[in-house]
Amino acid sequence: MSNYFIPIHNAENQFIIPETFNYPFNYYPHPIAQFAAEKLKLSILELKLNEHDFDEEVGKMFGVLVVSNDKNEIGYLAAFSGKLGGGNHFKGFVPPVFDTLDENGFYRKGEDKISAINREIVDLENGEYVSELKIELENHKVLMENQLTELKKAMAVAKQERKVKREASPNDEDLINELNKESAMWHYQYKDANKNLRARLESLNALLQPHMDKVNQLKELRKSMSNTLQTQLFEQYAFLDYCGHNHTLRDIFLKYDIQVPPSGAGECAAPKLLQFAYQNKMKPIALAEFWWGKSPSSEIRKHGEYYPACRGKCEPILGHMMQGLVVDENPMLARKSAEIPFDIIYEDDAVLVINKPPNFLSVPGKKIQDSVYTRVKALYPYATGPLIVHRLDMSTSGLLVIAKTKLVHQNLQSQFTKRKVSKRYVAILEGSLQQVEGTIDLPLRVDLENRPHQLVCYEHGKHAVTNWKVVEVSNDKTRIHFFPITGRTHQLRVHAAHHLGLNMAIEGDDLYVISVSKSTEMGQLASASLTEASNTSAEIPGTTALSVMCECTILPASKPISQEAFKTSGVKPAAPSTKLNFIEKQPACAAAINSSGLVPIPSSNLVL
Repeated sequence: MSNYFIPIHNAENQFIIPETFNYPFNYYPHPIAQFAAEKLKLSILELKLNEHDFDEEVGKMFGVLVVSNDKNEIGYLAAFSGKLGGGNHFKGFVPPVFDTLDENGFYRKGEDKISAINREIVDLENGEYVSELKIELENHKVLMENQLTELKKAMAVAKQERKVKREASPNDEDLINELNKESAMWHYQYKDANKNLRARLESLNALLQPHMDKVNQLKELRKSMSNTLQTQLFEQYAFLDYCGHNHTLRDIFLKYDIQVPPSGAGECAAPKLLQFAYQNKMKPIALAEFWWGKSPSSEIRKHGEYYPACRGKCEPILGHMMQGLVVDENPMLARKSAEIPFDIIYEDDAVLVINKPPNFLSVPGKKIQDSVYTRVKALYPYATGPLIVHRLDMSTSGLLVIAKTKLVHQNLQSQFTKRKVSKRYVAILEGSLQQVEGTIDLPLRVDLENRPHQLVCYEHGKHAVTNWKVVEVSNDKTRIHFFPITGRTHQLRVHAAHHLGLNMAIEGDDLYVISVSKSTEMGQLASASLTEASNTSAEIPGTTALSVMCECTILPASKPISQEAFKTSGVKPAAPSTKLNFIEKQPACAAAINSSGLVPIPSSNLVL
């Protein structure tokens, strides 16, 4: 055990030891976990892990778990996700929960048997005799199709010629009989040719079929052996919780109605660390995971930066392993949305314009019901139609247009669908962007193993395009305007943070980035630094044409633009076919903007 436990000397004097374990799917690394992670990073450099070329190969996740041992000493454990250099064991890193590479283990022996079947299948499918038969069979199919096609063409020509002759001599019985015999001759000729060609086809298939039957039998055997081996493997992967209860991988995922655990489940760093700690009577204190090496082409992963545990593979496992352990509440659920002010900045008989605050849902979620939709529905119980025309991410603030009637909803949503609506988002990037403007074109799809995260995927992703323009660069921060052409989930977050995009995360993005400089108080997050300014043109039956233009920058610890701020303009709702100018008297959160070192943008404008 001493080979894995790395003490942190005078830890109590250097750090405030946390009393609760951090929620692993949304957290800022505790200073003591950061300290351990930075120590591990130095160790990786010193160890020169030649088994994995981090400059050429895609990198991997590493993790540290700060623990106290049975002597009340504080230290940390280290782990890597998956395999390192093709192996499961490396000096200084905790072992896997189950070693699939053990030469004498059932799994390796089972894999060897399956590999032998694979080789036999390949030999049968690609052997000289079978290959020649397949080629001859395909050639005969082509020959058969060509000959029968040419014969049909000749028959059609002969038929037309007979028709002409019949019409020229309709009363010549001898001629008619001769033409009928000719027709019958063509018919039998085609029938004989088809019969002979198909007989040869069946003969070739008969020669090939025994070999293909053998291949199919081997494939069924391989499938059966793979399923059996997988079941055995799931039974071997057993995980402890803090109270000492042991559950298998299959049982853990069945609680989430997942019949077959995803590939690689249990191989991530966090489960390895907790399992080793529990097995050796250590108490988990804090967890931190970071990426080391070359970025993958799809995910947002940058060298040396911290990331939360994945949900698809790790959420069920860690959910079990943290039972009995005092863990921080999920910050997303801890946010009390009922305390968030809700402003309606414009209203008439057809529409509402909502100033959605940050950290507030547009529509109800699985665990949080409070949202723009539920509040509007409560305010207007007799409104018809779906109400919500478009959405904003929970962390994003900005204007939402709400339709009171079904007809208005259809009209507005049609314009959003046809991309007749232009949108401008204001964001602060973490870094100094050198380019002035440009376009990002990266297709996106959901990460099936880590929802709701999105991946860049050129094979299955949906077209996603964003135009952007820099407003201000100062103090290693960039204020930027985004103009999304498409409206994919998390489009701006991914286009900003991905290394093929701007390679700079939006400040306060709590989904794709873990900041080590922010407070763990979720209410103080900068997640609202991505705000929307929309320019919507809509013909609404029975009311004025609606044009919305709002720019509001909401930064850490700021408040949404209040209804009072718009009322102070002294402007009242207009009659149809007129326009109103709402001018916010003070820029949103000027103090927060100034503290960021950026020059405040001009006052926001709303045109209705």
